[in-house]
Amino acid sequence: MNRPRTGGPGDRPFVLVEQDRGALRIAALDPAAMRGGLRAGMALAEARALWPDLETAQAEPEADAAFMRHLGELCDLFTPLVALHASDGLILDVTGCAHLFGGEREMVWRVRRRLGALGLASCAAISGTPHAAWALARDRRNTIVAAGEEEQAARPLPLTALEQDPATVLALGRAGFQTLGDLADRPSGMLTARFGSSLADTLRRILGREDIRITPLRPAPEIMAEKHFPAPLGLLESLLAVLERLAQDIMAALERRGAGGRAFEVSVFRSDGAVRRIAVETAQGMRDASGLMRLVRLKLEALSDPLDPGFGFDAVRLVVIRSEPMAERQAALDGGPASQAEAGDVASLVDRLTARFGRETVQRFVMHDTHDPMRAGGSVPFLARHTTAPFAHPEPGQPPARPLTLFDPPQWIEALAEVPDGPPLRFRWRRVLHEVARAEGPERIAPEWWRCGNAAPATRDYYRIENAHGHRFWVFREGLYEDSTARPRWFLHGLFA
Repeated sequence: MNRPRTGGPGDRPFVLVEQDRGALRIAALDPAAMRGGLRAGMALAEARALWPDLETAQAEPEADAAFMRHLGELCDLFTPLVALHASDGLILDVTGCAHLFGGEREMVWRVRRRLGALGLASCAAISGTPHAAWALARDRRNTIVAAGEEEQAARPLPLTALEQDPATVLALGRAGFQTLGDLADRPSGMLTARFGSSLADTLRRILGREDIRITPLRPAPEIMAEKHFPAPLGLLESLLAVLERLAQDIMAALERRGAGGRAFEVSVFRSDGAVRRIAVETAQGMRDASGLMRLVRLKLEALSDPLDPGFGFDAVRLVVIRSEPMAERQAALDGGPASQAEAGDVASLVDRLTARFGRETVQRFVMHDTHDPMRAGGSVPFLARHTTAPFAHPEPGQPPARPLTLFDPPQWIEALAEVPDGPPLRFRWRRVLHEVARAEGPERIAPEWWRCGNAAPATRDYYRIENAHGHRFWVFREGLYEDSTARPRWFLHGLFA
């Protein structure tokens, strides 16, 4: 990853280059290169003519994007609504958050200090609309603009604040426009007719005449509780004690809504900028703070990389990501639950197993709406929101039509059968010869042609058979004897219990 450079009077100019239309061009440059007359988009050959000892490195856009996402995670300490903007900016929706940090000015200072600890130079602005704040920050104006005063603050900004293509900015300059205020005094219809709607829309948003919502990196939580520490907290047990109080607040809020939490997330912010997140899902709605804390402790014990305080924790946050309506349950006379005790026990067991062994480990069976046994059944994580088709129940007193568990893939067997469509008389599987005592079938299953494309599999005839020892099998013949293009083969697909 390209490390940040600050530059200085004695530094050699440093630039990042990328391939563009067969030539190397400057993608980004440090302050020393700017002072030397270099600019983004300049050909590297032209830049070396000005500075023969120019220091270069290959641009890494993917690494830069990953680093920006890391910065977004870091700024999540200040607000859960953080969005990436362009390739080098962040927009934070701090509505209702500034008072936690002593006001907006103190909050801006703390954000810039946290970024500065990583060797980054930053500019920040607060405004009533995200586009106004972004334009002011890009013009290197560290300012706070009251809501409703965006236009007054943005009018002196240069045309480059619109972030339009260079040809548009050049055309506006030749037309006599120098600032956003010059454009603001013109009818928007004229600008739209000449330069398109993008320019007029951006101008309205920077001037505060139109406000649009940001798209945060992470979905906004349904309920949130957090605690910021005046001094870094160095003990994990102390952190868990604070988290338990937050859990009680969260559960009280859920109770007021008549809901139960299904998905929770704990975010722990360390002083060195590291952010750890612990997700907890439950099999049914939960409003028990102590139960949630038991699951959190199980998750902590199962972490391959233990939660290390390092230089201390700055803050902890607990959010409800997903909830569902949860009705009150009538207690029995002995104080215990009056009903659904068994379902609650199963859900509690699933929660504990998932917390200890992981979400993908605890599975449940599902059915798909298809006649193809290859696709009819399967398993998904127990906590996954996955719909299932109804399970087929056999007629009373009749054996099941298909086994619950199938071999994947079906296992090849040697079989002796009557031609053309008789059941097997005997078959050999895993070097053991089985004599067939009873057989039922065939059940002919054609492939789902709309899923197969050009290479459709052969038709299969299924039989339920029982050997002389009472063991029952589900076998099929792949292909038909009357089809001379391929020799039919026999497979064992499943075993009946």
